[in-house]
Amino acid sequence: MNMIVCIVPISPMRKEASHRTEMVSQMLFGEAAELLETTRDFLRIRALFDGYEGWCQRTQFAEVPETEKTWHKQLTAEWINTILFNDQTMQVPLGCSIDMLENGRGSIGAFHCSYAGKRHDPSGTPFDKRALVAFSRQYLNTPYLWGGRSVFGIDCSGFVQQVFLFFNKQLPRDSYQQAETGELVGFLQEANEGDLAFFDNEEGRITHVGILLGPDRIIHSSGRVRIDPIDNMGIVSSDTGERTHTLRIIRRING
Repeated sequence: MNMIVCIVPISPMRKEASHRTEMVSQMLFGEAAELLETTRDFLRIRALFDGYEGWCQRTQFAEVPETEKTWHKQLTAEWINTILFNDQTMQVPLGCSIDMLENGRGSIGAFHCSYAGKRHDPSGTPFDKRALVAFSRQYLNTPYLWGGRSVFGIDCSGFVQQVFLFFNKQLPRDSYQQAETGELVGFLQEANEGDLAFFDNEEGRITHVGILLGPDRIIHSSGRVRIDPIDNMGIVSSDTGERTHTLRIIRRING
């Protein structure tokens, strides 16, 4: 297996090998992937973290031995974090993997790095729903970005995935995939903070997800990461009073 690691703060993952095509997800600094195919400018990859596949720019990755896999055991812990990359400053977002750095120093392929900032260890973090909800508020007002996974721009399922990662819970990438995880909650009135609410479109396909703050409020990425009222029918915009999303199911991720 040919392994590669992202060496830029955020690398867009595209549907096809072209900058003009849809961004389907992102790779963050330090995240590893399996190399599937190459062109002159692009790589087709499969992310180790969630199995997502797409095309990324070739110069934004470095090849590493298979033994240097990263597994999100150590994450950058601040909103913005400074890494020295080949002796030059690089600003990377919250939640980047720094597993390849031991005692703050290391290398990714031919590139050497150092990091002296705060670290977060998901495996050593108890799965506390109250703490999870408090952490989710760090993303408030982050702009919505289709395919986004960072504090610089994030979509609904990317937001949920990244928040749960900090509590050592690995969720799939898309909302319809996340809707197949955890335990079904029968009614909104039975929901607890930290439960996931899923919403469908007119065709009945699940297209949106958010984290419940209780049975009457939800934090989710829609336009921006925001807190809105929710009832048995769905989400109501706190800005306009209009109903924006239709509730389908609620799932509970247990510790």
